[in-house]
Amino acid sequence: MTNTVERAGLTVDAQLAQFVETRALKGLPLDPAAVWQGFAHLVAEAGPRNRELLAIREHLQSRIDQWHIENGPVSNNPAGYQRFLREIGYLVDEPADFSIETEGLDPEIASICGPQLVVPVSNARYALNAANARWGSLYDALYGTDAVSRAGDLAPGKGYNAARGAAVVARAAEFLDEAFPLAKGSHKDVTAYVVAETAGIAALAIDTISGPTKLKDASQFVGYAEEGGRAVILLVHNGLHAELVLDRTTPVGSAHPAGLSDVVLESALTTIQDCEDSVAAVDAEDKVGVYANWLGLMDGTLTESFEKGGRTIERRLNPDRTYRSARDGKPLVLKGRALLLVRNVGHLMTTRAVLDAEGQPIGEGLLDAFVTALCAMHDTTNSRTGAIYVVKPKMHGPEEVTFACEIFAAVESILGLKPESIKIGIMDEERRTSANLKAAIYAARRRVFFINTGFLDRTGDEIHTSMRAGAVLRKDQVRSEKWLSSYEDRNVLIGLAAGFSGRAQIGKGMWARPDDMAEMLRQKIGHPNAGANTAWVPSPTAATLHALHYHQVDVFEAQKRRHNQPVPGLDALFSMPALDRTELTREQIKREIENNAQGILGYVVRWVDQGVGCSKVPDINNVGLMEDRATCRISSQALANWLLHGVVTEPEVRQTFERMAAVVDKQNEGDPLYQPMAGNFATSIAFQAALDLALKGAKQPSGYTEPLLHAARERVKAAG
Repeated sequence: MTNTVERAGLTVDAQLAQFVETRALKGLPLDPAAVWQGFAHLVAEAGPRNRELLAIREHLQSRIDQWHIENGPVSNNPAGYQRFLREIGYLVDEPADFSIETEGLDPEIASICGPQLVVPVSNARYALNAANARWGSLYDALYGTDAVSRAGDLAPGKGYNAARGAAVVARAAEFLDEAFPLAKGSHKDVTAYVVAETAGIAALAIDTISGPTKLKDASQFVGYAEEGGRAVILLVHNGLHAELVLDRTTPVGSAHPAGLSDVVLESALTTIQDCEDSVAAVDAEDKVGVYANWLGLMDGTLTESFEKGGRTIERRLNPDRTYRSARDGKPLVLKGRALLLVRNVGHLMTTRAVLDAEGQPIGEGLLDAFVTALCAMHDTTNSRTGAIYVVKPKMHGPEEVTFACEIFAAVESILGLKPESIKIGIMDEERRTSANLKAAIYAARRRVFFINTGFLDRTGDEIHTSMRAGAVLRKDQVRSEKWLSSYEDRNVLIGLAAGFSGRAQIGKGMWARPDDMAEMLRQKIGHPNAGANTAWVPSPTAATLHALHYHQVDVFEAQKRRHNQPVPGLDALFSMPALDRTELTREQIKREIENNAQGILGYVVRWVDQGVGCSKVPDINNVGLMEDRATCRISSQALANWLLHGVVTEPEVRQTFERMAAVVDKQNEGDPLYQPMAGNFATSIAFQAALDLALKGAKQPSGYTEPLLHAARERVKAAG
C-alpha cells in the first residue's frame, strides 16, 4: 500500500478508510473510532484462529496424501479409509437429529421456490440487471433463444419474424394452460380477458372462440392494473406470479385476438451479488469498487449508463409493482427486485487493504464480513425482515462453519446489529463439508438460510483431496460417477431432515451454457423434482425460462416425497475411482489436455489482463460456457493430476498451452482490449499464470486458483 492511514492500530488503505468513513458509515448512528476499534479487536482475535484452521487443512491433506501413497485409491480399502479419516479428525461424529432454528427469513427464502442468479457485484450493469430480474418477459425469453426452434421459417432474422412470434405466443399459451388452466377450452383460443368489479371485488371473465369460460381455479386471479390502453391481469401459481399484459398498441398485441401483448413471469426470486469467484478483486481499489456497488444496491442509489443503438441508457433499480387486489380492491404491492444476497470470500485469502498490528495482511473474509454487513445497514428495499444474507463459500467442515458464525456475531456486536441478523448460506462445495454436512448445518443452526451444491468446486476439491490416489477420470466421465449423484442427494436429504422445508433454501448449481436454453429446459427441471427450492441460472433470460419449471413442479410436494428417503452413505460419497490409463488412446489424452488448456487460457487471459472474473468463454468447440474460478479450478486440478501420475509430461502440457493460446487469441480477435498470447509466451503474464495453474496446481492450497491469479493480476496492474 502506498497511501495508508492508521486506524485503531491497523494500517488501512486510504481509499478503503475513506469509503468506510464517508460513505458506508454516513447517516448511521455509529462512531467511526469505535467501529474501527471493534474491527481491530476482531482482527486480533480471529486472525490467529483463521491461520490455525488453514494449517489444519494442510495437515489433513498431508495425512491423506500419505495414506494414498501407501494404499492407493479408496476402492482398495474403503472401510480402512473411513476409519483413517475419523482417526485424523477429517470426519466428525454426527449430531443427534435436530431442526434448524433460524428466524426472520424473507418468503423468497422460506416459502417461495424459484430461480437464483449469481452475478459479479463488481460490474454495476450486471448487478442491476440481476437485481431487476425478479420479473421477465416470457415472450422475449422464448423469441430470443433456442427455447423455440430456429429452423426454417422460425429463424429470428434481422427484423420481427411474425411466424416465430406466432410460435412464441402458442408456446406461452401452452404454459398458461398448464399453470392457469381454464374451466373449459385453451388460452390459445381466448378472444378476451375482462375484469369485472362489483363492490370492490373483481372477477376475471374470459371469452374464447367456443364461448365464455373462466379460470378453473378462480383464486389464481389475485390482482389487476390499468393505465391508458394497457391492462395487466395478475395471476399466481405455486407462489409465483405471472402478468397477462393486454395492449393492442403493440405489434404482438394487435395481432392477438385478446390483445395479449406479453406474459411476464416472476423469475429470479433471489440474486447472489458476488464478491468471490466471479470477480477479480485483488487490492483495495478493487475491493472499494465491489463494496461501493453493494452499498448502492442496498441504499437504492446504484445506477449505470451505457450506449446502445446510438442512445444512452441508464440502469437503476426497478420500483415495486402496484396492482389493485382482486379480493378487496385495495392496493396490492409486489417487489420489483430480487431479494439480494451477498457472497463473501472464503477463509483462505488475505488482503493488503488492511494490515494488522504486526504489519501482516488480514484475512480477506474478515474484511468482507465487516464491510458488506456495514453496507447492508443502509437497506431500504431489500429484506422485509431486516436480515442480512451472506453466502459463505469454500468452508472445510463444521469447525470452519462455526468460525464464520463467530465472525458474524462479532460484526453484529461491532455494528450494534440485532444478534443473528446476519444469516449464513453454506456452500456445500468442499468434500470435508459434504462429508460432514449434518454437523456443518448444526454448527450454523440459528443462522443458516441455505445450503447449495456446486459441482465444479466440489469436483476440484475431490481431485485435490485424492491427488495421490491415482490419475483422475476425464471431465466428461466424472459427471456420470455415482459419487456425484450421492453428493447431490445427500445435500437435499440432509437438509430436509434438518427442517429446511418451508423454512430455508436447498439449492442446486449453475447451468453453464447460456446459449443452450432448449437443453436447459429439458434438463434443469430435475432440480425442483429433486426437492431443491432454487437453482442457479446464468442470465435474467435463463431465470425466466427456468421459472417455468417451478410452475410445473410443486417443490414442497417433491420434498414431502423425498423426506423419508435414505441418505446415501459415505461409501458412495468417496467412490470416485482412479483412471485406468490403458483405456485411453493417445488421441483422447491429447483432446483432454487441449480442452482443459483452452478453457484455462480463455478464462485466465481475461481475468489477469482485464480484471474480468466471470465471462462467457468459448470452449474448444466454440460453445460459449460461463466460466468463473470454480471451472478454472477443476480444469487446472485435472491437468495437475495427470502430470503427477505421468499420464502427460510437462513438455506436452507446455506445447499444448502454446498451441491453444493461438486458438484463444483467434476467439478474442474482436476485443480491442485483448492482448495476444501467441508469440509472447515469455512476456505474457496471463499465459504464464494459466500455465502455472497446471504445472503448480498440485501444490496449491486445496487446489484453489486464487493465489496464482491474484499475484498475476497484481503484476499487470503494477505495470499499468
